[in-house]
Amino acid sequence: MPPHLSADRPAARPSRHGTVDALISRTRQLRGEVDAVRREAPEDGSDPEGRWQRALCDLALHQLKDVDDHLGQLRDGPPAVPGEHRATDTGPTAPTADPEGSLLSRVGSAEWNLLTDEASWSRELYGILGRDPTAPALTLDELPSLVCDEDRPRLTAMVTDCLIDGKPIDGEFRIVRPDGEARTVHMMGEPVLDADGSTASMWAVLRDVSALRRSRRTVHETRDSLERHRQHAHTEHRLAVELQEAVLPPWRGPLRLPRQGPGTLDLAARHLPSPASGLIGGEWYDALELPDGDTLLGIGGLTGHGVTVASGMATLIGALRGMAVAGAEPGPLMGWLNQLLDASVQPALGSAVCCRYRPTTRTLSWAQAGHPAPLLYRDGTGRVLAAPDGVLLGATASAAYGQAEVTLRKGDLLLLHTDGLVPRHSGPVAVRRLLDLAPRLGGARTAQDCVRTVVEELGESERADDACLLVARVVS
Repeated sequence: MPPHLSADRPAARPSRHGTVDALISRTRQLRGEVDAVRREAPEDGSDPEGRWQRALCDLALHQLKDVDDHLGQLRDGPPAVPGEHRATDTGPTAPTADPEGSLLSRVGSAEWNLLTDEASWSRELYGILGRDPTAPALTLDELPSLVCDEDRPRLTAMVTDCLIDGKPIDGEFRIVRPDGEARTVHMMGEPVLDADGSTASMWAVLRDVSALRRSRRTVHETRDSLERHRQHAHTEHRLAVELQEAVLPPWRGPLRLPRQGPGTLDLAARHLPSPASGLIGGEWYDALELPDGDTLLGIGGLTGHGVTVASGMATLIGALRGMAVAGAEPGPLMGWLNQLLDASVQPALGSAVCCRYRPTTRTLSWAQAGHPAPLLYRDGTGRVLAAPDGVLLGATASAAYGQAEVTLRKGDLLLLHTDGLVPRHSGPVAVRRLLDLAPRLGGARTAQDCVRTVVEELGESERADDACLLVARVVS
């Protein structure tokens, strides 16, 4: 039978260079495209999906780099073994060391003669295994001494199957180099038969795949981290929704407060979640009939999203109701809410409007903390109520809050809203959009119709954050 050809011996060059060159060009183009995708992923590690994307791209780049190197070796042919030269060479050439980290420095070959018990290694294999090139190559019996204890049975099984059953070798094992560094090696080989069909020797190509395996581990770890992050986000979102639904007033239709007596208010409200972010914010509204017959109206928001913010919103609404039931006026009440946020374990910033309506005199007393002032619609026109002094809740412990008062009339409409109600607009532009609705709101029969009109006019699909809207209409 023809003699076995070692991986380190010269072979005829591939015939169709153009095809191989085309494959190399396509591989390098693909590497550039993958690298472009990798650069687009965030590098600060803040986004789990971005970390997973970068890890996959790193692994793909490792693989494509090796494909490129393999194709180049296929085109150029294997390197000359020291002491030999190709038939086309004009003379002997001194061997040069392969660049550190190149494909050739990570691929070596070996042949073990079973008849003479001799072993022959390429210089690259000495480098992979960290052995002295002047030392004799290890025999098949000695080779397991380099392998990690857990992987020795695997290597033994592969070699036994090859020598006894003639099966090809294709597997990985970990080695420990003399300097203590661990490497992962992929081994592929076949038995070499003599004239009578007996196994005379075994040859193998061994490749250092440590970098690839590290990249794969990174991919698996980031994928698992991403999945945990998604599960945590899903759970947190569900808890935030349930907490928000439990805290906001249970009424969804019209409400009349106080239920008996003069100066009744027709009330309606709406919480508008953001379809863009999908996050639960800290926007809230409230309406409550107080023991003395007055009506509490409130609206506001806390910065941030998630369970923590929803929990803070619950605390804020509970404190607001408790102090209002105890008879606190809006100005002092706002000051105490500010102290509550400032002293909380997880400080937060918030804005709010708090109103106390006295039906016997149709008087509205109110205070604000860095929040858009209520809008008053009367006789087909609208205006912004002059706001008393007030800074954001939680901004400073010593803040003082003013209080304003306005007398309402039968048919007046009061609109309280959070800053995100008007999509893509805030401040004076948003207020102008709402005031322009005065003719339509003046013709509405109920507060619920007013809410419906505002939502239809402004839309629900383009809002970047949550928003709340509360309408109070004086009906008697």
